[in-house]
Amino acid sequence: MTSGFTSALWFVAILAMIPVALWLLKRTPMGGAGAFGSAAGASLLRQVGALALAPGQRIVTIEVGQGEQRRWLVLGVTAQNITTLHEMAPQAEPLAETAPAASFAQMLGRLGRGQGAQRAH
Repeated sequence: MTSGFTSALWFVAILAMIPVALWLLKRTPMGGAGAFGSAAGASLLRQVGALALAPGQRIVTIEVGQGEQRRWLVLGVTAQNITTLHEMAPQAEPLAETAPAASFAQMLGRLGRGQGAQRAH
């Protein structure tokens, strides 16, 4: 009878330790979101810009480091790998975003109006 009670006690103790271990892991530098999502790590890595080239392919610029050791990395990202394309000193970022490129329908409309004006003359 004591063997069954001891086994049940160990089972309850292990079940109680799981949330405690997860709570402790969340508060250590190795746990949680790590260097990418923690408040301390947010200054070590940030995305500056991204450009989608094709489905599953993009070019991403990230900033790594702090202070004088900051660098921008231009990365080629695919589903299979990440390749460093270029490394450079941080650049001044534009304050305002540029206007989005015209959609295909807008360009086709302008082209149609331009040809209609040429035919009228």
